[in-house]
Amino acid sequence: MSDAVRFGLVGYGSGGRTFHAPLIASAANIEFLGVVTTNDERRKQLAEQHPTATAYDSIGALAEAGAEAVAISTPVTTHAELALEAIAHGLHVVVDKPFTLDAERAREVVAAAKAKGVLLSVYQNRRYDSDFRTLRRLIDDGQFGTVRRFESRFERWAPERKPGAAGGGTLLDFGSHLVDQALLLNGPAVRAYAEVRGSGELDDDFFLALHHVNGVESHLWGSWRQGAPGPRYRVAGTTGTFVVLGVDGQEAALKAGQSPADLGDEWGVEPEAAWGRIYRGDEGTRVRSERGRWDLYYPAFAAAVRGEGPLPVEPADVVRNMTVLDAARESARSGQTIRL
Repeated sequence: MSDAVRFGLVGYGSGGRTFHAPLIASAANIEFLGVVTTNDERRKQLAEQHPTATAYDSIGALAEAGAEAVAISTPVTTHAELALEAIAHGLHVVVDKPFTLDAERAREVVAAAKAKGVLLSVYQNRRYDSDFRTLRRLIDDGQFGTVRRFESRFERWAPERKPGAAGGGTLLDFGSHLVDQALLLNGPAVRAYAEVRGSGELDDDFFLALHHVNGVESHLWGSWRQGAPGPRYRVAGTTGTFVVLGVDGQEAALKAGQSPADLGDEWGVEPEAAWGRIYRGDEGTRVRSERGRWDLYYPAFAAAVRGEGPLPVEPADVVRNMTVLDAARESARSGQTIRL
């Protein structure tokens, strides 16, 4: 741990407690200093869950304690302001998704990090999902030919949930992951068409179609009120189609209080019943799933801080993602296809 990156976390709500703190604390090349929060209940939770971590009143206090890097897990409406504050203190920064509310603000944060000479990334942990890693392996191996259509969904039945302005709505929330994966897999998009619906303050159901430069069509769905969720992936190639029905199990494991530190090599391993299948007509062949590896993100970021590897997600990817999401909102408002 002598060369471990001294890391802090801003925010200890459900996101910080569940999706960031356990993974930061589990990373071998990170020293988890503590959390910026002034909420008494969350300070109590931090003391119970991470006894060696300290609660700080501000990002400035965290920096004074010797932090080199910080992860921001707060409502999206505060991301840009807090990222800029951390950058001003000379900290390397990870921002949870959605990175910002729009591409213009994203570009401002990226420019500030570049000017200060600090590293900046977004927490796209879904790049490390078991099913997505499996899909990339199969495509690289040519297991179902050339991809023609990429269908991807985050659909859940929780009609009582009404995403508010602080979270940016379902298009920004689920869409940040879905668009990132589509662009990573299929390359840049040239046009976007979206349909957005909502029963609350902001959207809780959307469909987004992207046409990529390489000819692939991405169809993306996100919903909190889908009573019959579709498959997580259906990816059609020239010689077959890959289908995954359920979702990666790492989210459920973290919510159950498990972590990579507890499970070791069992972390992210999917049961055979959850594996996807390649179909060529009516016959489907089950294919082994890669391990889910959310535990790789923070070690990769820490290695980049030490100059020992690339960022897990580049700032240019952040801006590209937000630009597509901006186009999706414009399309939903106008009913028109938007050129990117």
